[in-house]
Amino acid sequence: MTVTGPAAERPADPADRPAEGPGTDLAEQVHRDPAAHRVLTGDRPTGPLHLGHYFGTLQNRVRLQRLGVEMFVVVADYQVITDRDIADRLAEHSENLVLDYLAAGLDPDRATIFAHSAVPALNQLLLPFLSLVSVAELGRNPTVKDEIAHSSQAAVNGLMFTYPVHQAADILFCKANLVPVGQDQLPHLEVARTVARRFNERYPHPDGTGVFPRPEALLSAAPLLLGTDGGKMSKSRGNAVSLSADEDTTARLIRGARTDTERRISYDPAGRPEVSSLVLLAALCQDRAPEQIAEELGDGGGAALKRTVTESVNEYLRPIRARRTEFAADRGYIRQVLRDGAERANAVADATLAEVRAVMGSV
Repeated sequence: MTVTGPAAERPADPADRPAEGPGTDLAEQVHRDPAAHRVLTGDRPTGPLHLGHYFGTLQNRVRLQRLGVEMFVVVADYQVITDRDIADRLAEHSENLVLDYLAAGLDPDRATIFAHSAVPALNQLLLPFLSLVSVAELGRNPTVKDEIAHSSQAAVNGLMFTYPVHQAADILFCKANLVPVGQDQLPHLEVARTVARRFNERYPHPDGTGVFPRPEALLSAAPLLLGTDGGKMSKSRGNAVSLSADEDTTARLIRGARTDTERRISYDPAGRPEVSSLVLLAALCQDRAPEQIAEELGDGGGAALKRTVTESVNEYLRPIRARRTEFAADRGYIRQVLRDGAERANAVADATLAEVRAVMGSV
């Protein structure tokens, strides 16, 4: 598929700047020497990606790709059944996830995009990794606790508890040393760092180096965006604006967002979280400070705030949605992206598994 028109590579934009806030020093290191870093990132194919995904991590992925960082992006289809009994419409959701990636700006010529289930050697790493983490440690993971609380299952399955270790295998199979994440995913990344450290200590490499790097988190400049109900923005909770939603649906969802009774608009994340999340969303779309947005809105109240947010979001997403429509016209291309990515990922995973077997003495 030839990428032309709206799907073509854009010139540098504000997202190409190093991220500010937590992790700024690391972002500057990446900006200076992108070739020294390898990224693993990805998502579960459980539904369309939303604004929280975009500003939390997708924007960072595209920026890193433009810089020249090596990218591995996993469609984590095996992990869909961590919190549900069946993987409903898995093939459809997986292809749509790739569509969201391409629309956001990921380039399969520069990023290895692959499905979890298509890389057997990656999943074999789960077994030795599980021996390095205690049940108590897994049970204390705050992200797992939150997912369990919102699970649709009558009982929690074993895969839910091993979910962070499975993610560690995702990260470490390609020896990624950088993972762009939102704040809520830091506990999972800490498990991967623990697994890497313990494996290297228990099974030292003959040349004195460790088999695995300890991956670092590259945090988004954006704090956690709230959903329209004031809770965590989530695909499964029906409180998010998806990247693929049309403009009317976007307007309807934002009109229904929770605010408060105070007419004066201010940016106060601690005292007014719902209002501040909407202000922040408009600011992110306009590439401006949220305090500026709040000051301009003044005494306009919730209605004016929601109009501004709706206009900002729809304007920002318009080219992304146009690219998505273009790519969606060729489903064969989407499947080819996954096939090519699986071929590249399998070569890397096979080499890593062979190295793990060698240092464990299981060859």
